[in-house]
Amino acid sequence: MITLDAFLTTPWLLFLSVTLVSLCIGSFLNVVILRLPKMMHQDWRCQCEEFLELPEKQRKQEERITLSKPASTCPSCGHGIRAWENIPVVSWLVLRGKCASCKAPISPRYPIIETVTAIFSVVTIAVIGPNESALWALLLVWSLVALTVIDFDTQLLPDSITLPLMWLGLVLNYFGVLTDFNSAFWGAVAGYLSLWSVYWLFKLVTGKEGM
Repeated sequence: MITLDAFLTTPWLLFLSVTLVSLCIGSFLNVVILRLPKMMHQDWRCQCEEFLELPEKQRKQEERITLSKPASTCPSCGHGIRAWENIPVVSWLVLRGKCASCKAPISPRYPIIETVTAIFSVVTIAVIGPNESALWALLLVWSLVALTVIDFDTQLLPDSITLPLMWLGLVLNYFGVLTDFNSAFWGAVAGYLSLWSVYWLFKLVTGKEGM
């Protein structure tokens, strides 16, 4: 059984383990990045339909998207992604960046996100060390990777990630896990006010709502 002492005395084992785990996390982040905005749009449409009191037959009928359903498929041919085709980075290299069924190209962004997640995770552990604080720091890093790509793709920052992250940060740092509470509190205030200022500046200049 691998213990914490083994990680402390064998750095390569620690970094190898972090790399493998974070590659898998990166694969999951790809799912979050792709599906969470679609889930949000579905929820908004349902809320609008309910607000307008549209009859059932006028409402758009489609399968509800979650992070686990439906199963991942090729967007070109609908081929179901099998387990061996979903190994982080390795599967993309083995398949030469193409669907196993129709040979349509698979975006390189998937292995890139997995690799970036692994690199950031290893750097986090190298800086903080193998301790409890590092686990919370990794959760922050993984969340920021997902938020960055979602923001780049859709200009959305999902509340389902940002709000829990903010409250988790405040609670953790109340106990001094990553920094002192005053720094965490005023950091949250500064972050909110900066986005709030951009929102109102954009609205004053363009007359439109934006972030």
